[in-house]
Amino acid sequence: MEEKAQDSTEPMVHATPPTTTPATWLGVMGGGQLGRMFTHEAQAMGYKVAVLEPEQDCPTGHVADRHFLADYSDEVALTEMASLCAAVTTEFENVAADSLAILARSSFVAPAAASVSVAQDRMVEKRFFTECAKTSTVLPAPHHLIESAADIEAIPVDLLPGILKTVRLGYDGKGQARVRSLDEVRQAFAGMNGVACVLEKMLPLAYEVSVLVVRGVDGKAAVYPIAENVHRDGILFTTTVPGPNVCGETAERAQRAALAIIGQLNYVGVLCIEFFVLQDGSLVVNEMAPRPHNSGHYTMDACVTSQFAQQVRAMARMPLGDTRQHSPAVMLNILGDVWFEGDDSQQAREPAWDKILALPAAHLHLYGKAQPRRARKMGHITFIAATMAEAQQQLAQACAILGIAP
Repeated sequence: MEEKAQDSTEPMVHATPPTTTPATWLGVMGGGQLGRMFTHEAQAMGYKVAVLEPEQDCPTGHVADRHFLADYSDEVALTEMASLCAAVTTEFENVAADSLAILARSSFVAPAAASVSVAQDRMVEKRFFTECAKTSTVLPAPHHLIESAADIEAIPVDLLPGILKTVRLGYDGKGQARVRSLDEVRQAFAGMNGVACVLEKMLPLAYEVSVLVVRGVDGKAAVYPIAENVHRDGILFTTTVPGPNVCGETAERAQRAALAIIGQLNYVGVLCIEFFVLQDGSLVVNEMAPRPHNSGHYTMDACVTSQFAQQVRAMARMPLGDTRQHSPAVMLNILGDVWFEGDDSQQAREPAWDKILALPAAHLHLYGKAQPRRARKMGHITFIAATMAEAQQQLAQACAILGIAP
């Protein structure tokens, strides 16, 4: 699905594409695995990559052509990076919008600070989704802002049970608590040190999907096939594409909502939007990530153009690639737990990657993190096969090899 995005009053800057010679530098804020995979794709297309990251030993720093070892708010490093790089992106949404604004003084930044700031605040994000619903018709879950004890007393009765989430920060289940009563809300709010929170009504969820969409500086946008996600302990466990429960009508509604959202933002780059599909078939928009996303890793092996290659194309102001999926795919997150035998073990040992790679459908991606820790994302495996049944079968075999409960 491809669509001309909506017009916006936000000016488009740096409209002239950079050259594609190896001398052209691209920058990435953040040294994690997303930056690492972005760097691989950019280098494959002839670019040099600079990363700004305060940690010396980081996944992106291992492969980037230059590492600015500095805090994300270091104005000297930001200015130097902007002067070096034709365009700069971010691999995580919590980089300060002020830092992106500094970069934008002399470099093209995609996504822009204004777009990233919407995703940094859950209430701003929900207001934005509500505005988009005028055209997309897909609303966020009923919710209530809590900034004080008085706000708790004003909670509408029908919002409980719910999920209390910090307005800012929080990911992979962090900064969240399930609450069933006002007393539990009070306790959870206090446990979050009284920072601003939003209470979301718990809805009768059937399953969750995510929509990966990319938009160029020219306003052209393209959307990937719908991904169906399963979480464990708040962390993505598997992504299956095509989703076994996703019907054509649901897929089309989610894709159109995603295109409306990315157009309204006047966004440039890859954007992931998560939706809930309820038991009655209705669709609810949950949240968005202004960057490539864990649920889009399957595109590296199962699509014509990966999400990371799209990010390179968009920020370099090149034509977008084909989002077509050529094989059924299941992505399995690999957490640090698989380095330890049993819940009580403290001794790490290397998993049996030889047995994993003996599976013909398995594509192993490790992120170069030296220290495995429980619940830490260490890599992923994508299983692509001629049929979904074959991919699922090899997923089950891999789980058995790694000691992961199926």
